[in-house]
Amino acid sequence: MLIKTKKASDPKSSEITSKDAYLNRRQFMQAAGIVGGAAVLSGLPLTADAAPTPHGAKLENVKKSKYVLMDKPATFEAATSHNNFYEFGTGKSDPKANSGSFNPNPWKVEIAGHAKTTGTFDLEDLMKGNDLEERIYRLRCVEAWSMVIPWVGFPLANLIKRFEPTGQAKYVAFETVVRPGEMPGQKSRALDWPYVEGLRMDEAMHPLTLLTVGMYGEVLPNQNGAPFRLVVPW
Repeated sequence: MLIKTKKASDPKSSEITSKDAYLNRRQFMQAAGIVGGAAVLSGLPLTADAAPTPHGAKLENVKKSKYVLMDKPATFEAATSHNNFYEFGTGKSDPKANSGSFNPNPWKVEIAGHAKTTGTFDLEDLMKGNDLEERIYRLRCVEAWSMVIPWVGFPLANLIKRFEPTGQAKYVAFETVVRPGEMPGQKSRALDWPYVEGLRMDEAMHPLTLLTVGMYGEVLPNQNGAPFRLVVPW
């Protein structure tokens, strides 16, 4: 089973977001990727010339989850200024510095492989019927840093069940979009593009595996994986 993100075709007039709404909510819908020192990172300083990260639109009707790490979360500014997304560069500050031109609206997701239902779907349609909940997880990056972040999303299992994978489906693969004009890191050979990751079906169906559309109660900023990202807390 493959979950592949792709640039949407020309939107219908009814789908076009107004400029004011876009600037306010900034990013609601990037590619689906698999991601991941301690709470001390909540105090990470910004460089002298770094502007604060603009806040995005608030997500409505977000429920609190029982899956909550009791450690103090990092600050919003730390979490949006120190991260890894090679699509925007290999430095920790590159995602914030280089993701401003990325446009995640509108967005489509392709579902393919061993499943009863396959095809290309609007991200908004995939989210329908799923209650959003806030879960506080520790993100552990393979580049030897971690951060406690309150994510907002819903279990990936909910989405997988909707498409009814067959008995032949042993893994779920995730393939990101390739748009080097908006993602300057893809012009380098840091990784083979598109980036592809995967989970065993039991990992993908685990109740802790979260399909994330927001953080800190707001839509995801570009540098943190807009329009959605997968958070696997192990």
